[in-house]
Order: sequence, then C-alpha cells, then structure tokens
Amino acid sequence: MVLLISSLIFYFYGEQIHIWILLLSCFMNYLFGRMVEKSKNKKLILILAVTMNLGLLGYFKYTDFFITNINTIFQSDISLLRIVMPIGISFFTFQTLSYVVDVYRGTVKANKHFLDFATYVCLFPQLVAGPIVRYKDVAEELNSRKHSISDFERGISRFVIGLAKKVLLANVIGELSVILLEANQPSIIGFWVIALSYTLQIYFDFSGYSDMAIGLGNMFGFHFLENFNYPLIAKSITDFWRRWHISLSSWFRDYVYIPLGGNRVSTLKWIRNILVVWFLTGFWHGAAWNFIIWGLYFAILLVLEKKVYGKFLEKHKVFGHFYTVFLILISFVIFNVNSIADGITFFKNMFGLGSLPFISLETSYYIRSYIVVLVIAFIAATPIFTNLFDKLKQKKGFKIVLNGIEPFYYVILLFIVTAFLIDSSFNPFLYFRF
Repeated sequence: MVLLISSLIFYFYGEQIHIWILLLSCFMNYLFGRMVEKSKNKKLILILAVTMNLGLLGYFKYTDFFITNINTIFQSDISLLRIVMPIGISFFTFQTLSYVVDVYRGTVKANKHFLDFATYVCLFPQLVAGPIVRYKDVAEELNSRKHSISDFERGISRFVIGLAKKVLLANVIGELSVILLEANQPSIIGFWVIALSYTLQIYFDFSGYSDMAIGLGNMFGFHFLENFNYPLIAKSITDFWRRWHISLSSWFRDYVYIPLGGNRVSTLKWIRNILVVWFLTGFWHGAAWNFIIWGLYFAILLVLEKKVYGKFLEKHKVFGHFYTVFLILISFVIFNVNSIADGITFFKNMFGLGSLPFISLETSYYIRSYIVVLVIAFIAATPIFTNLFDKLKQKKGFKIVLNGIEPFYYVILLFIVTAFLIDSSFNPFLYFRF
C-alpha cells in the first residue's frame, strides 16, 4: 500500500492532469484479467481488452498524426486536437496488455487483489521510462519480497551508475550534438560527429534510465530483468537487437511475431511478419514518419542478414562490428530528425553532397573540447571496465582494496553528478515522450 501511494504521488508530481488514465488502466485491466480467467468466452474478453488498451494509447499518442496525414492526402482542413500524451503511456499500456494476454494463455493467474495489481502497474522505478516489466517476472515479489543489505547496496550502486550515464555522458554528449548542429561553420566531419553523438546520447540516456529503474527495484526487493547488454559491441543488426531495449524487442517477439507464425512459415509470410513487427516497433516509438521508416529500415536489414549475408558476418566478426556500428549511426539519424526533408538534408551533409568543407575550424575546436567525454563514452559503451573490475576482484589482495574503495567511489560519483545537475540547464528526458 505504501509503495502504491508513493508511486502515485511520484506520477502525480509530473503528470497531474492525466493520472486518471493510469488509474483507469489499472482498474480496467484488473477486471479484464479476472474476466478472462473466469469467462467461457475468453477470446472475446481478450479482444475487448486489446481494443480498449490500444484505443487509449492510439487516442492520446496518434490522433493528431492521423489527422495531419488525412489533411495532407485529402487537402482537408481538420483541426488538430493538440492532445497532450500522458507520461509513460506506451510503457504501462504494454505492461498491462502483456498481463491480460498471459492470463488468457494460462501463463499466470489473475491477481485477485486490486491494490497488488495496481502496485505492479504503477511501480515508480520503471513507470515512466521502462523497462517494460512483465507481471510474471515480479508476481511473487509483489507479496513476498526479501529485503537484504546486499540487494540495497547493489541497488544504490546501480542507481548511481545509471544517473552518471544520464548526467555525465548523455547530457554532455547531447550538448555537443546541439552545438555542432547550430554551428556557423558546419562540415562533413561535424555531421558524422553529430550522428555519433545522437547514438551515444540515446544509448546512455535510455540505458541510464534502465539502470536507475533496476537499482531502485533492488532497493525495494524487486529484481527486474536487464534491458541493455552493451549493444554497441554487436557484430550484426540481429545481435544488436538482442542487446538493445531487450524488454521491448522481446515483447514484440512474444506477443506479435510468434503469434503471427514467427519463422515457422513460408519465406513470404516470414518477411511479412518481420515487416509488421518492425513497423509497429517504429510506430511505438513515436507518431511520426521518421519512426516508421526507422523501424522498416531495421526490418530490411534483418531480412538481408537472415537470407543474404548473415553467414558472412559470422565469419568476419571485425567487419561485422564496423558494419553494425555504421548502420546504427545511420539509424539514429533517422530516429532523431524532425522530418523526412531534414533527414535527406542531414544525409547529404554527411556524405559530402551538401557543399560543405571536410572539416572546419569550429568543428575541430568543439571536437577537441569534447574529446575526453567521447573517449570515456566509447570505453563505457563496452564491458571493458566491468570485466577488468570483475577480474581484479577475483584476486584476494585487490578484492580487499576494491571493496574498501568502492563505497567512496560511488559517493564521489554521486557528488559529481549532483554538481553537474545544479550547474547545467541542459537535461533532456528523451524517453519521457513515450
């Protein structure tokens, strides 16, 4: 009860107007779960649940997108509704949908206690920015969590690391992309650095949120599944999506891809399944064409890897890594642009078709100014630090020293993060729009 009230206060602090949407989602999906379990016509209740949940999400997130496109296609003048999207609606909608579907499948039993179910939906560590936590993964811990000092310590350290990723890396690298994008002397190299900055910013931003959520969960006795596994060291796009936003990709795999038939169908139907899943993945991220293109871009690459050159990438892993990083950079340019026209202009500038110099004095100056942060970000995007720390801890002498130093390290890191937050006004929350 205390955790539920605290979570609702947390959500109300950032979303006073639309908290009723969250409460409505809790109430109706609690009822859908009970009805699906007891009803003789389970499929009808499931269809109703899917319709209601996606209807709410569609109204708040996509109404103006559809109106804009109708106006463009039919030259009409329908007024936009200017609907404000509730924070985190994409996350808690997918959580509640997975719950009802799992009850329908018999994977989990419907929760008979509304307050317990509402706590699951509203749990503040992951409510507004994920990861997407499935009911079956926390069902037992809702009532019988075991609190321990080791879990609490692990939670604090994970939270501080996530906060540092967000504030010291994502925010600072985001500043660099804004500066270079607004530069008076743009250059080809500048646009490549912007593309790199976009990629690093969104990785450290979102993986930082996930780390903070997992850490806070540990503090309260919950054990959320990992959401990122060093995706930028992937050696193929297939490998990348096994490592990036794992909770979302696995959600679409289990609730869309496999029900469509997965890969146990003809080649044409398999390609259809891939296109459907990645169209929806892109559209989930935002009500704009660039997100749809972003999703279909990955669909095409995944089909090509499976059917054309996947075995080549497995044999040539170094090439596969550079190939993957290059395509990821391209993908996050598509992800970040405001329009298709802006994207075309950006790519022209990246590939030397925009009449820009290869490098300019201004670009050179800012790259030198941020080079230390970029180098740290490159290293932090790999498991080098983690592996080295784990190996040193296996040695008795180092283990004693590291255990003594570790608490001070996190205190100092938290102090630095706090100083940055106080001093800086640049603190975008990228995934709150979802």
